[in-house]
Amino acid sequence: MKSIVYALSLVFLLTSCSEKYRKIDKDDVTISSERLDSVVAEPKTKTQLRKDLIAKGYNIFDVIDEKTKDTIIMQQYFMAFLKSGPTKIQNEEETKRLQKLHLEHLKKMYDMGYADISGPFGDVGEIMGITIYNVPTLKMADSLAKSDPLVKAGSLTIEIHPWWAPKGYSLR
Repeated sequence: MKSIVYALSLVFLLTSCSEKYRKIDKDDVTISSERLDSVVAEPKTKTQLRKDLIAKGYNIFDVIDEKTKDTIIMQQYFMAFLKSGPTKIQNEEETKRLQKLHLEHLKKMYDMGYADISGPFGDVGEIMGITIYNVPTLKMADSLAKSDPLVKAGSLTIEIHPWWAPKGYSLR
């Protein structure tokens, strides 16, 4: 019995260390550009991901990690700061209605792949929260942000800045 367990362990170890299971070429390291909740698609190489982003009009550039020598694709996103607007809604029912529509809007932006993350700040101040838009142009990010029901009502205003981040990295 020990020899069977030993043999299986050895086969598993050799299989897991096999070169065919590791990517050596830094330019062909597989990256999934799909969101976790979307339909699983064939992972893309960095070369294909770079071509796709450029074809869709995204601004990108490469950075070489000095320690690992890996190529990191930097993509331009747009960070929208949701700021306190000039219109203060006095009616509690209207506030609840607009807040519900605001959250539905943010969820829709996320579900459609236009926004990667949104959320309020934990302190009370002029800046209420952020949304990071994953779109190719400032004009598109501005249009999407301004379609938010709380922005339309004047309760929030938008300030957008271009923001660079590594493509495919996640929060920890």
